[in-house]
Amino acid sequence: MRQSCHCIGLSRAAYYRTPAVASERDAGVIAALNTLIERHPRWGFWKCRKALRRLGHKWNHKRIYRVYCELRLNQKRRAKRRLPERIKQPLLAPQQPNRVWSADFMCDTLYSGSRFRTFNVIDDFNRECLAVEIDTSITGRRLIRVFERLKSERGLPETLRVDNGPEFLSCDFVAWAEHAGMSIRYIEPGQPNQNAYVERFNRTYREEFLSLYLFRNLNEVREGTHRWRIDYNESRPHDALGDKTPTECLPNNAGNSALELSTK
Repeated sequence: MRQSCHCIGLSRAAYYRTPAVASERDAGVIAALNTLIERHPRWGFWKCRKALRRLGHKWNHKRIYRVYCELRLNQKRRAKRRLPERIKQPLLAPQQPNRVWSADFMCDTLYSGSRFRTFNVIDDFNRECLAVEIDTSITGRRLIRVFERLKSERGLPETLRVDNGPEFLSCDFVAWAEHAGMSIRYIEPGQPNQNAYVERFNRTYREEFLSLYLFRNLNEVREGTHRWRIDYNESRPHDALGDKTPTECLPNNAGNSALELSTK
């Protein structure tokens, strides 16, 4: 036995020693970690390790981490989305309709507690609400259907200003927009003021409609939104438009454009 232990580099005392059960060997670490997690369930490993040091425990951080993982206390960290660098551009109002549109999403709940989303599209020229799509889930392919409908009704804009939501970044929507000749202008992450026109519309939509009523189902939301959108475009005066409605601005602009063409 002495020669065998010498060959493998193991002492005879270690050979004859009965191995300790892991739960008994690390009982102190387990108890200390469970006490911390019970009081602070959202603390991660390094926060727990620093707290144990402050309490006077001298366990090695590798041992604490091994026990921490064996107890399955390690939490998944949400990876940050890596977005390409967005160029800050001034928010300018276009001089003609169908030049720049803005789009954004909103969320609300039914009376039953079920959540639904709205996809809002406006023309930056006269703040006209072009579409409000409502459903429990709106994907990138659903956006394509919305813009295909708008394309058949009035054509597509040169530029669409949006945020960095996953629907606007989906491969299907980006490829469709490129094929349709509509450039997508993404705002900088965390800068909703760069999409101020549609953000202002969202506030009006919420204050004047969504927050005033309780909805039992999506059909009530769609029907009420349709009536409100007509009133918004045809009856509601806008301060930014000189107290005119979005619809009133279109004939004047068309007449001015025709006059400019005739003078040229």
